[in-house]
This record gives sequence, C-alpha cells and structure tokens, in this order.
Amino acid sequence: MNQSIKYSNRYNSVYTLTKTQGGNILWEGDFEWCRYGNPNVYDDAYNQYIEDGGKLNFEDFKTEAHAVVTDVEGNYISMSETSQKYAKLIYSDKTKIDMVDASGGPYLYSGYDMGMFDESFKGMIIENFIPCTSDANSLPSYLIIIKK
Repeated sequence: MNQSIKYSNRYNSVYTLTKTQGGNILWEGDFEWCRYGNPNVYDDAYNQYIEDGGKLNFEDFKTEAHAVVTDVEGNYISMSETSQKYAKLIYSDKTKIDMVDASGGPYLYSGYDMGMFDESFKGMIIENFIPCTSDANSLPSYLIIIKK
C-alpha cells in the first residue's frame, strides 16, 4: 500500500503526497494558480569561460555569472564583468521543471528534503518534477522525482 499524507496550506488548499512504488512522490491538489521554474544550463557559458582562460571551478563560475557590482551602500551599479560577458550563453532547460510554487504553498524545489511534510519522507530529496494527471481525479498533478 502506498503511503499518503495530507498537507493544508495557508489558503486551506489541501494537497495529497503519496509515495509511489517507484520511490517517487505523487503530489495532487489545486494547481490552478501556480508557478514553476526551469533549471539554468551553464555548460556553454562555462566552456567559453574556460576557453577564454577562466580559472574558476564550475560552481564558483555559476555564482559569478549572476554577480552584480554595488556601491558601498549596497546600491546596484551594474552586472559583473563575468555576468555581462557570459550571461547570454546561459539558458533555461525547458524540458525540466526544478521548482513548483503552488499559490499559498508549498514551495518545493530541486534539493529540498521532503521530510518537512512527514518523518517517513525524511531523506527523500527532490531531483525534479514531471507534470501529470493522477488516475484518481484526472486533475493536474506533479510526480516529484526523488534523487536516487
């Protein structure tokens, strides 16, 4: 039997989270008002950066690629030189979803530990989401893919 738990958000919308036999989680509820995000792809930008003689490792490059220049009070001045040069080579992978934010919550994202919802989900770390329709109610749902 698959384990299910109910979660009620700040608008009293109820979501059901059900462990699947494949080790993932089916997330059902009201997704009429919801936003989602796609992961950035840095490979082309990083490869060009290295070709140009850059020395940062991949993770530090990702941080630097979004850096901004501010004055001493913290006011925005401009994008960093790295941002200006390589940002145009960074794009979103539209084939993957790495964040879903249902209106009123929950806000879930890649790397999140689902243990917040129930102790039995502890250690189940989100990899990404696949939109689907649940068999039970034919409403839009998300299959939360758990890192293996």
